[in-house]
Amino acid sequence: MPDSKTDPKILVTAALPYANGPIHIGHLVEYVQTDIWVRFQKLMGRRAIFICADDTHGTAIMIRAKNEGISEAELIAAMQQNHLRDFRGFDIEFDYYGSTNSSENYELCCQVWAALRQSGLIVQREVSQLFDPVAGTFLADRFVKGTCPNCNALDQYGDNCDKCNATYSPTDLINPRSTLSDGIPEVRSAMHLFVELEKMHEFLNEWTQTGDHLQTEVANYLKGHFLQKPLRDWDVSRPSPYFGFEIPDSPGNYWYVWFDAPIGYIGSTHAWCKQHGEELSDWWKSESTEVHHFIGKDITYFHTLFWPGMLKAAGFTLPKQVHIHGFLTVGGEKMSKSKGTLVKAETYLDHLDPSFLRYFYASKLSASIDDIDLDINEFVAKVNSDLVGKLVNLASRTARFIEDVGLAPVYPHDGGLFKAAAAAGQSIADAYQANDYARAMRIIMGLADDANGFVENAAPWTLKKDPSQASKLQDVCTICLNLFRQLSVYLAPVLPRIAKQCGELLNDPIVHWDQSQSPLLNNSVNKFQHMLQRVKIEDVQKMIESGQENTPAEEIAATPVSLSDVAPTLIDSGDALIAEPLAETCSIEDFIKIDLRVARVLAAEHVPEAKKLLKLTLSLGGEDKRTVFAGIKAAYEPEKLVGRLVLMVANLAPRQMKFGLSEGMVAAAGAGGVEVYLLSPDSGAVPGHRVH
Repeated sequence: MPDSKTDPKILVTAALPYANGPIHIGHLVEYVQTDIWVRFQKLMGRRAIFICADDTHGTAIMIRAKNEGISEAELIAAMQQNHLRDFRGFDIEFDYYGSTNSSENYELCCQVWAALRQSGLIVQREVSQLFDPVAGTFLADRFVKGTCPNCNALDQYGDNCDKCNATYSPTDLINPRSTLSDGIPEVRSAMHLFVELEKMHEFLNEWTQTGDHLQTEVANYLKGHFLQKPLRDWDVSRPSPYFGFEIPDSPGNYWYVWFDAPIGYIGSTHAWCKQHGEELSDWWKSESTEVHHFIGKDITYFHTLFWPGMLKAAGFTLPKQVHIHGFLTVGGEKMSKSKGTLVKAETYLDHLDPSFLRYFYASKLSASIDDIDLDINEFVAKVNSDLVGKLVNLASRTARFIEDVGLAPVYPHDGGLFKAAAAAGQSIADAYQANDYARAMRIIMGLADDANGFVENAAPWTLKKDPSQASKLQDVCTICLNLFRQLSVYLAPVLPRIAKQCGELLNDPIVHWDQSQSPLLNNSVNKFQHMLQRVKIEDVQKMIESGQENTPAEEIAATPVSLSDVAPTLIDSGDALIAEPLAETCSIEDFIKIDLRVARVLAAEHVPEAKKLLKLTLSLGGEDKRTVFAGIKAAYEPEKLVGRLVLMVANLAPRQMKFGLSEGMVAAAGAGGVEVYLLSPDSGAVPGHRVH
C-alpha cells in the first residue's frame, strides 16, 4: 500500500484541446488513456491531480470568431462548455480544466518570459513570413500547405512534413497556398522574437537521453533527427493582428500559441491552487512532485525540446515522464469525414455507451507509440464477449438468487479462485503503471474466464430449483459476486460506471485497490440493476451514417465509399446468396434432428500440421466438454476466441481425423478463408442452451 508520507505528489496533464473544433474519437484516445492512469493512481491511494485546459489563442480562433460574427472570448467560452460536456460524457474526470486565456496563465507567461530574457536566450530579428492578402493576416504554420522542400511530398503543412518528418519554415514550402482563402500568399517582413534553443543543447541532450523521461524509441528519434546538429532558434512571437497575449516588453507582438499553450499546464495548476488553498511552488518547484505529460506523437518536438528548455530556464519542475501515444486509425485507415469514421464525441454518445470505447481503447493501448486501430467488427465482438459475456453476466446470473439472504457470512471454498486472482493484482497494477493497459486487460479477462467457468459448473440456476440447496446456492453466489467485485476493482480505472454499480449492488463502494485482496462477507445484496447491453451493429451503422450527415456533398463525391469499407457486415448486397443459393427444402422432422447448442470456447490453439484448422475445446456446461477442429484458422487468432460463446452442432457423429477426434462442428457464415464469421448467441444465453 502506498505511504502518503513518502510517496510523491503526482501532477498529470493531457495535451490541451484546441478551442477551434469539437472533440472526436481520435482525440479521446489520449484523454481516456490519461484518465485511466490518474484513476489508477488515486485507486492506489496516491495523491494525484489531473490538470487540463482549452488551448485558446492563435490565428484560427481569430478568423473563426470573425466569420461567426462573435468575439474571440465568446467563441472560446462556448467551445469550452462543449468540450467539458463531451469529456463528462466519457467519464473523463479533471481536477481542474481551465483556459490558456486566463489571468493565471498570463502571469505565468510573464514569469517564464522574464526568466528567458534574464538568461540571455531571447533574440530579435526580421523574419520573412507568408501573408494572406485576402484574409488580411500573417499565416500561422498550420494555415499554409504546399510541397515538402525535403522529400517533395504534396499537401504538407508549413511547419513539418508527415511523410519524412522534416521541419522547416512555411516560406520553404514549394508552391505554398493559404488554407484560409486558398490564395497564393505573399512574403512580407516583420520583427520576431526567438528563443536560442541551441544554448540549451547540452542540457536537452542529457535530459532526453538519460533516465526514463521518454520511451526509448522517442529518445532515439530525437537523437537521430535533432540532437546531432545545432538546434534551430524557436520563433515565439507573432505580429498584430493576432489573438493572444501581447508581449509586455515588445508592443505590437504577441506570444505564439505554442509558447503560452504548455505554460497553460502551470497556469491551470495555479488556478487550482487558488481554489484549494495550496502553493504553486509545492507542485511546480518541488522535488516531491512528479509531473507526467500525456501527448500524441505529432507534438513530440514541442514537449521534449522546447518545453523542457523553458522549464529549465524558468526554474520549474521538469517532467518525470512524457508519455507519448500513436494515432487512431479506423479499419486500418486514417479517420475520414466522408467515410463517417471521423466521429465526434457527441455523435458517439448519441448511439453507444462510453464504457464500450473506454474498454476497447484500454484493450489496445500499450507503452509504445504505435498507432491503434478501431476495427468495427472487432469492437462489437470484444465488447459483447468481454464486458457483457464475461464481466456483467457474472453479476446478472447470480445476484438475483440471493437478494433476500445476502452474501454468506464465511467465505466458502472456491477452489482457490479468489486467492489466485488476488495474487494477479500486482501484475495488473504493474501493467497500469507502465501504461500497458492491453496487458492488464488480458490478465483481467483471463480471470473472468476462470470465474465464468466456475459459475457454469456450479449452475446456481439449477440449485435455485431445489430448496434443500439454499445454503449451497448462497455460497456459490457469494463466490461469484466476490469474483465480480474483484474484477470490478481491477477494471475501475477503465470502467468507473461499472465500479460504481458494483458498489451499489453490494453496498460497498469501490474506493481502493486493496478491496481486490479480500472477499466481501455477510453484506446485503440489492436488487440487480441493468449494467450494460450488447452492442448492436445497427447502432454502429447509425453512428457512421450520422458522421456523414454534416459532411459537404462535394467531399463525399470526391471520395466515393460505401459502408462496406468500414463494416462489411452492414451491407445486404445479395451477393452472398448468389454465390451460394438456398439448399433444397427440408421437413421439420429433418431439421429437429440437428441439436444446435450454445457452447463456450475454453481453449483454442493452432494445429501446426494443418493449414486451415484450429483446435477448440468447448464447454456445453457442467462437465460436458468437447474437442472440435474448425476450419477458421485464416480468420481468427486463437487467443481472441477464448471465452467466446459459439453455436455448436452437438449431436454430429464424432469424426476421427489425423490430428485427433473432432466431436462436433461450430456454426459459421461466409465464403471461407478469411471470410468466415462465427455465429454467437445474444446476451443471456449460456452454454448448453438449445437453439430452436
